[in-house]
Amino acid sequence: MPPHDTPARFALGTFSAPDRPRFAGLVVRDDQVIAVNALQTLIAEAGGEPFEADSVLGIFDRWDRAREALQIAADSLTSASTAAARAAAGTLVPLTSLCVHSPIAPRQIFLSGANYFKHVVDIIVDMGPGKTPGTEGMDAQQLRSHAEDLMTRRRLEGSPYIFSKPVSVLSGAFDSVVIPRGTEQPDWEVELAVVIGRTARHVKRADAKNYIGGYTIVNDITNRDQIWTKGDMKAMGTDWMTSKCRPTYLPCGPVIVPSAFVPDPQQLQITLKLNGETKQDDSTSDMIFDVARLIEHISSLIELQPGDLICTGSPAGNGTHFNRYLQPGDVMSAAITGLGEQRTPVIAERDQ
Repeated sequence: MPPHDTPARFALGTFSAPDRPRFAGLVVRDDQVIAVNALQTLIAEAGGEPFEADSVLGIFDRWDRAREALQIAADSLTSASTAAARAAAGTLVPLTSLCVHSPIAPRQIFLSGANYFKHVVDIIVDMGPGKTPGTEGMDAQQLRSHAEDLMTRRRLEGSPYIFSKPVSVLSGAFDSVVIPRGTEQPDWEVELAVVIGRTARHVKRADAKNYIGGYTIVNDITNRDQIWTKGDMKAMGTDWMTSKCRPTYLPCGPVIVPSAFVPDPQQLQITLKLNGETKQDDSTSDMIFDVARLIEHISSLIELQPGDLICTGSPAGNGTHFNRYLQPGDVMSAAITGLGEQRTPVIAERDQ
């Protein structure tokens, strides 16, 4: 069957061999990797328009053009129907033989807080009566009903809650998460992340899918004991810098899967296992504000740029629900349907 009749699935990532520079890699054929810049002859001989990019961000800066060329390369590598394709296929290496870095270093990272229905309801119930306005004297069932009504109204009438993290928090999908000294309640929050494929400003919800380049996995690590400002700064509210912005606090990847291979981002299963025990297991259908609504809202406020990450929120099952937080020696395994799996050990920060 001609390769263009069944487009070959591919992904993108950032990799390195031992003691070698990082490179943007194309992932095909059951997690086999080839450097994007090694594909130019193959793309040209297959009738495509060659391009070079030193990083995955550089690929997303020209995503419309690059996507077509990469699809041609993936089709050719999968079919191996020409001498050039067979020669290139012979240079593929297993992803497991490479160091896997965060697949992209974006210019901007945005996150949607409190964006899963059951997750927010559980938080309100777990906090108990009186901790949120209007819940004084409620029993557990009344509190749950109140929280569900609140989130239903929010879905219909409200707006997403958006904040950001600096790029310095990023780490690879198999790197260790480092817990800083003095932190007592570090928590996991596995999330679907959207990679923007073109400049976006004032995007309508119905058009949002045209601005999505791909999807990946992130884990928004959060110090629950450091979320709220204290002392004379208590009135300022949340302290995301202290609670969410430490180095390694956003494991990302292992790869970016183009949006063409994710038919419906609202029908993906998200799971996180802690030391082999399932803690999070939910569908993206439980989002209060879906991917398209998030893009609409964020682009109404700022300009989204190619390669930007939008982390879409975490489902129920965080450590705060179990009263069990991350400890050195733990291992987290996070997965989303079709996007691969992270495996991140947890270690303590060492004295510098």
